[in-house]
Amino acid sequence: VQLQASGGGLVQAGGSLRPSCKASGYSFNYYSIGWFRQAPGKERQGVSCISRSGFSTYYPDSVKGRFTISRDNAQKTVYLQMDSLTPEDTAVYYCAAVRTILSNLPECLPRFYDSWGQGTLVTVSS
Repeated sequence: VQLQASGGGLVQAGGSLRPSCKASGYSFNYYSIGWFRQAPGKERQGVSCISRSGFSTYYPDSVKGRFTISRDNAQKTVYLQMDSLTPEDTAVYYCAAVRTILSNLPECLPRFYDSWGQGTLVTVSS
């Protein structure tokens, strides 16, 4: 599967963005999808992951209650609704995929995902 992220941009603190991750290829519904971010000088970290069915999701404490991941398998697209943004959310955001069995959701860590799209930059101004 090939992925393309879009929808980043510049927003003021407290604002919202909704980047999307569009997939091409076959069997999109066989893949778990994750959103990851990397700020300058920091390691890439998972901010949200969703199982192939969409039934299981994961959020770290840093974004829980502010970010919502969803997927539309018919459109081969995963969305990341980001609300109440803070300057600490500034980073390049990447989406990634891994083929999974049944409804298992791999840990939301970069090393468990093997197909990556290009990033989309999110900048939150104070």
